[in-house]
Amino acid sequence: MAISGLVACHDCDLLQQLGEVPEGAVALCGRCGGVLRRRRRNSIERTLALTLSASILFAVANAFPFLGFDMQGRETQTTLFTGVVDLWEQGVQEIAVLVAFTAVIAPFFQLTLLLYVLLPIQLGGVPWQMARAFRLLRRVQPWSMMEVFLVGILVAVTKLQGMASVVPGLALWAFAALIVVLAAATASLDPELVWQRLEARRR
Repeated sequence: MAISGLVACHDCDLLQQLGEVPEGAVALCGRCGGVLRRRRRNSIERTLALTLSASILFAVANAFPFLGFDMQGRETQTTLFTGVVDLWEQGVQEIAVLVAFTAVIAPFFQLTLLLYVLLPIQLGGVPWQMARAFRLLRRVQPWSMMEVFLVGILVAVTKLQGMASVVPGLALWAFAALIVVLAAATASLDPELVWQRLEARRR
């Protein structure tokens, strides 16, 4: 919480004055040493670059085969979408919806909202309803759980190794890279800097 430059420490609740924090610096609480403010270098630019990279990886992960199976001379390929459809047709609709939401829909909205907020700011403008979009982004982020889905895929592939030849597709590698790049984008984003840029554009 900040009022007229006053900031309450998240660890010990000490209310103290916080001035401008330079890029790459960290402001610490004078009583407990907790982090009051961390300014990441080139936060907007780095996050935008990572988000653009993640968007390309997301498109590849959804457009190309995820896994290939060769069982007794019969070859089949699956994508993320067909995997969700197969789960639905097998009668596990709840799991199909959960996989679709956490591995496809939530990451899509996360990437879209990041681009919607950061791209206009980088170009010197303010997106329409930016405050609502940024708040929605913070709510969507926890639901993007692609790494859980990837672990499940790896476990299933391990069990299938004895029955069929499993060939990782391009989408699987793109999906794994997407997890790393999107996590880096989330870590490099400085929310306070986004709000500061918004206030500066409104003046």
